[in-house]
Amino acid sequence: MGQWGDLRKRVLTAALLGPAALLCVWLGAHWWAMLMAACVTGLAWEWVRLCGGSTRSLPGAVVPPIVLLAGGAAVMGWPVLGLLIVALGVFTAHYATQRAAGPVPPLWLAFGVLYIGLAGISLIVLRQGDQVGRDNVIFLLLVVWASDISAYVAGRSFGGPKLAVAVSPNKTWSGAVGGLLGALAVGVVAASLLGPGASLGHMGLVAVVLGTATQSGDMLESWIKRRFGVKDSSGLIPGHGGLLDRLDGLLAAAPLAALIGAVAGPGVHLWR
Repeated sequence: MGQWGDLRKRVLTAALLGPAALLCVWLGAHWWAMLMAACVTGLAWEWVRLCGGSTRSLPGAVVPPIVLLAGGAAVMGWPVLGLLIVALGVFTAHYATQRAAGPVPPLWLAFGVLYIGLAGISLIVLRQGDQVGRDNVIFLLLVVWASDISAYVAGRSFGGPKLAVAVSPNKTWSGAVGGLLGALAVGVVAASLLGPGASLGHMGLVAVVLGTATQSGDMLESWIKRRFGVKDSSGLIPGHGGLLDRLDGLLAAAPLAALIGAVAGPGVHLWR
C-alpha cells in the first residue's frame, strides 16, 4: 500500500460524513446549527485533551459551554453577542487555567476558545438566510474539501521539495500548488452552478483566497500537534484522526468567508 495506505479509510469516511454535512446544509439553518453544536462540542473536547486537561474538571470544563453559548447567540441572530462571549471566554479560560495551576498551558487553552468559537459563529452566520446562505456554505465546503483532497493527491503523487519542515515535515510545494488549483477549479464550477453571473476572475479569486486559508489552517494544526507531541488530535474519525485533524482547514477558512459575506452584505453570494 505504501504512501496510499490510508486512502481506503479516508474515502469511506469522507463518503459518509460529506453527504451528511451537505444534507444538514440543505435541510436548513436549524439542522446545520445542530450539526455545528455537535462539532464544536467535539472540537472543544479534543482541544482540552490536546492541552493536557479534561472537560470534566476545571479549567477544561469551561471551554465547551463557552463555545456552545457563543454559537447559541449566533443562532438567535446575535453574532456580535456571540463574539463578546468568545472574548469573555478567552479571559475566563486563561484565568481558570492560572488558578488551577496544573499542566494545562493558559494561553493555549484560551486560544482554543477563540479558535473554535470564532469558527462556529462564522459557520452559523454563513448559513442564516434562505437560498444564498445555503449556497455560501456549500461553496465553502466544496472549496475546502477540494483544497484538502487535491493537496493530498498532488503531494502523494509528485512529492518534491518540502513546504515548511519545521512546521509540518510531510507538506510539499507540489501539494500546496495542487490544493490551490483544486480549490480554484471546484470553486469556479460551484459558483457558476450555484449563483451564475459573477465574473470568472472574482469567483476564482474568492476560491483561491479560501483555499489559501484552508492550507494555512492545515499548517497551523500540524504545528500545534508538533508543539504537543501528538500525531492526531483523537481517534474519532477513522483514517482522519480527530475532528481537529479533519476540520482544521474549515476552522481557518470559515471566519474569512464570514468576513467576505459581511462585506458583501446580506443576501449576497460570497463570489459576487
